[in-house]
Amino acid sequence: MQEHKGAVTTDDQDYFYFVTEIKKRTGIDLTQYKEAQMRRRLTTLRLKNGYSTFRAFYEAMKSNEGLLDEFLDRMTINVSEFWRNPNRWETLRDRVLPAITERNSRLKCWSAACSTGEEPYTLAMILDDAGLLGSSQVMATDIDDNALARAKEACYIERALKDVPASFKQRYFSRTEDGYRVSSALTRNIQFQKQNLLEDAFTGQQDLIICRNVMIYFTEEAKHQLYFKFSEALKPGGVLFVGSTEQIFNPNQYGLETMETFFYRKM
Repeated sequence: MQEHKGAVTTDDQDYFYFVTEIKKRTGIDLTQYKEAQMRRRLTTLRLKNGYSTFRAFYEAMKSNEGLLDEFLDRMTINVSEFWRNPNRWETLRDRVLPAITERNSRLKCWSAACSTGEEPYTLAMILDDAGLLGSSQVMATDIDDNALARAKEACYIERALKDVPASFKQRYFSRTEDGYRVSSALTRNIQFQKQNLLEDAFTGQQDLIICRNVMIYFTEEAKHQLYFKFSEALKPGGVLFVGSTEQIFNPNQYGLETMETFFYRKM
């Protein structure tokens, strides 16, 4: 937890109680997230649900699974879309993947903090288009059970597809009454599972790890630890793909080198 100037207030003690109990209950360590940002977000959620203190909010969570689910949704900020920042995915397709597959065409890929699935499905489209999906492993993980359930359902509103190339939209989606459903050619090749990035061990020997627009919520210390863990989980020559606000300014300290902007290769 970040240090506060001056005496600890009653409000601080109330929030610290919430943080402590949430870690006991869920294993989620809120001290590894930027405090001001997380506290502001959770205060809004608490007040919306009619609780005057974090202690009262937590006590209500113990008997109300819906409140706990809402907390997890708010904490993880499940905002995503297919082909987010399209030029980055084009770089992956045109330059990064060909370099990785020079050594091996049977790839082991991981979409970390995958939210509701748009990111791993985008990767699967690119792999399938390149003839690589059937021989590759694609794992997608998130801390939020609700987000994972929506990812497995694989049905999305039209707005989420706004950046999908027309040919890919035609090939990999079918129109439904409620939106668009992802083709089974993609869904059957992705393994979704629950994971706490900050606490759980990582599966090693990855050729490609994608973790985008998540680390901006973590403290500098937590990010530092994560970059080491990601590096250790990569094969030599494997690549870490990060978000547009998450450039690593000294990748060498993690055993990585800049391959392209926002792409880092394990040395």
